Amino acid sequence: MRITAISAAAALMLLSVSTSLMAQRPDDQIDPKSLALLEEGRSAKAAGNLDGAQDSLETALAIDPRNRQAFIVLAEIARERALPGKAIRLYREALALEPNDVAALRGQGEALVAKGAVAKARENLAKINTLCSGTCGESTALAASIAKGPPPTATAQAEPAKPTTAN
Repeated sequence: MRITAISAAAALMLLSVSTSLMAQRPDDQIDPKSLALLEEGRSAKAAGNLDGAQDSLETALAIDPRNRQAFIVLAEIARERALPGKAIRLYREALALEPNDVAALRGQGEALVAKGAVAKARENLAKINTLCSGTCGESTALAASIAKGPPPTATAQAEPAKPTTAN
């Protein structure tokens, strides 16, 4: 009697595990709806409609969170909006899906420079150089961004306040 209960439990566990594995798609098959929304988002971004592009791209990621290109385009939008911290996070999401994506490494490196983390940007540059045989455009662009350095802060640009005298 005990063996029957254990056998039934093991069979049920094996059935549930095999069913869940059969339902998963391979990583290289992105949902076509997600890809269509990615293209819609790219078109909206090219037209200057950043809000519409962001909506389309976020919907694409809701449909299929493995859409790495949607993360990259969202990160580009965040950089255009001067949100380097958000861009770094979005590039990190893309790199979690494909750690050797040189476009994501370059974008993250440029966002890191904008945030002031030049040392981490140099790490991205070193990784790009190992991935590219010879010189590639991403390496050159990131090297130029690192050489330029982080943008000056708003407080550094402001003139010092002039003392006022009360009469």
